[in-house]
Amino acid sequence: MTIFLSFFPILLTILALGLRMKALHAALLGVVATIMAIALAFPLSLSQIGAASLRWGPILTEVIAIIAGGLLLSNVLQHNRGQAALAKWIEERSGNNIGTILLIVHGITPFAESVTGFGIGITIAIPLLVHLGLSASRVAVIGLMGLCAVPWGSMGPGTLIAATMADVSFYKLGIVSAVISFIPFTLTGMAAALLSGSAEHRRRDVFYGFLSGLCLCLLISVMNLVVGTAPAGALAALIMIVFYLMLGGKRQVPHLNREGRNALYSYAVLLSGVLLTSWIVGLLKLPAGWHYLASPAVWLFVASLFAAKGLPQRSPVRKAWDSWVQSASVTGLFLVIGILMSISGMAECLARTLAQAGPGYAVMAPLVAALGGFVTGSNSGANAMFAATQADIARSLHFSVLWFMGIHNVAASFLLMASPSKIEMALQLIPGATGTDRHWIQKMVLYVSIFVVLALMLLSCLFLLSAC
Repeated sequence: MTIFLSFFPILLTILALGLRMKALHAALLGVVATIMAIALAFPLSLSQIGAASLRWGPILTEVIAIIAGGLLLSNVLQHNRGQAALAKWIEERSGNNIGTILLIVHGITPFAESVTGFGIGITIAIPLLVHLGLSASRVAVIGLMGLCAVPWGSMGPGTLIAATMADVSFYKLGIVSAVISFIPFTLTGMAAALLSGSAEHRRRDVFYGFLSGLCLCLLISVMNLVVGTAPAGALAALIMIVFYLMLGGKRQVPHLNREGRNALYSYAVLLSGVLLTSWIVGLLKLPAGWHYLASPAVWLFVASLFAAKGLPQRSPVRKAWDSWVQSASVTGLFLVIGILMSISGMAECLARTLAQAGPGYAVMAPLVAALGGFVTGSNSGANAMFAATQADIARSLHFSVLWFMGIHNVAASFLLMASPSKIEMALQLIPGATGTDRHWIQKMVLYVSIFVVLALMLLSCLFLLSAC
């Protein structure tokens, strides 16, 4: 009974989504199922609840605030036509071809995600993709593919959690995760090419997508070796952006107009604010609470004020509010499910049940990690749920904990792009997107995610055979 109850919230949530229930209703069902399971078999004391609230409350609040700021900035720039101008300039600079798509998937989105995190990369990428003539559903899927570098999102706190809970080096885990990310980087590049390229050049575009993913993998690996894990994703993605802009810069293009420059400067305010304040807080060794000054939640609102040249007008604020009510509630509820499963011991029970398969569990481990990312929509949440247990199982089976956790970290990071909270956020950024689009987007992202998870399971199988 206990084993069934540990699976119950995840199974019910997946079933609800499979039956095309709204993400908010599926999340509510998941929360209710989790509370029921806790009441029946995983009791929590008031002290445990209080400790969890103190630990996770600020994180949950920050995530919700980041979503609000990201949606506000997106709507302000959409209202003043800054995003349209910047997208037009990027298209003219790199051409309306696979290069522009890969610039966004392997450059702009990973860079923005690396310095902000929590899915904010898609609030920059999707509005740019909207202006490239693709359908709403394809825009959402391609935009979500850019979340392939989540292990380095927000300077890598999720990877740090995994390293800390598994008692391995943060630096080494970053390097191993970069090498293993060859799988998601190349597959997302090829998937983006298939979804955006023409039938005439499909093979060529898919090959370019593979090469782009390979380049990103090599760059992040080198940056991890040279400068460490935290800034590796941002620096590697920045090099990818420069490369693609230079590659497409041979054509004569008009200068970026005033609206486009305003959008570009707004993003610069956001990213430089996060990086500079993070550096100052670290340099001065300020107490933990001061790190909120460097939070994307703060700088997204600052960038919104900069973009609006003061207080934003009522129309973009209203649109941002309506979108935030929908996406923030879904994100918050799924994160609550992950937190409750973690602190109650449900996540540990789930992993240990699967571990009874013995050495064969190594093949299933990426799936467990991926489920954590899917349910929480967060690499940090998935690692908080399963990292310690996965590491203990790896030691008991005499596997390399470092490589085992690298596979876990990449799997936990990737499937979050298919989580209902991220799908909902993507939809709120696309004018005219419908419920029909939601189901197609969920299906397509899950297809790509399944290929990645299967490849990671195959990699785990190879490690299992080498250990025997």
